[in-house]
Amino acid sequence: MKPIIVIPSRLASTRLPNKPLAEIDGIPMILHVALRAREARLGPVLVASGDATILDVLAGHDIEGVLTDPALPSGSDRVYAALQEYDPDGDHDVVINLQGDLPLIAPSSLASALRPVREERYDIGTLVAPVETQEEATREFVVKAACAFGAKQSIARALYFSRQTIPWGSGPLWHHVGVYAWRREALARFVSLPPSGLEKRESLEQLRALEAGMTIGCVAIDEAPLGVDTPADLIRVRQTFTS
Repeated sequence: MKPIIVIPSRLASTRLPNKPLAEIDGIPMILHVALRAREARLGPVLVASGDATILDVLAGHDIEGVLTDPALPSGSDRVYAALQEYDPDGDHDVVINLQGDLPLIAPSSLASALRPVREERYDIGTLVAPVETQEEATREFVVKAACAFGAKQSIARALYFSRQTIPWGSGPLWHHVGVYAWRREALARFVSLPPSGLEKRESLEQLRALEAGMTIGCVAIDEAPLGVDTPADLIRVRQTFTS
């Protein structure tokens, strides 16, 4: 495999306006994420955005930006558009879509996301971490993955994703982490499809892939990195950097 990491980013966040430019320890959040991606040493790192202001903060850090159509409807569309412009000949056969609101993502986690796509039975790789508290289990911004790891099984097939607490009954719950490793042909197919019924109902893109019959393999990491969805999340992340 020859991976590339693409980070989609946009200013128009309803819960936290100008989120990518929010400073954490004196550095814009989008730059924190890009620098951690570069530390993974898996391949080139691109930031895909329809906002030139976001790309301006990359200057001098050896991270490339691709200006995409601001009208693109989703992060996956931005990733695919940037990939087609940067690598039109298809040299990179796997693309890691890293969400731009994970400034504490461990570089090693990005390599873990690649493990499912090394196997022919998976189109997409992603990450999950144990849900630790009842508040985390019920919080709508925490996406839960329905998957089950068997004995000595390091990859589990994703059966569903929801903002609700799933599955029912006793046993572990899994917090979905917003990192996807796509086979390039799977990403091309995905962006050609219209938004699906369950995707629109849950506001979760990955359900389009499942409804289309694509396979998603989950790899467990020890702890979900703090993401930034709200002003309160931003305060928590800033406190983590200064503690």
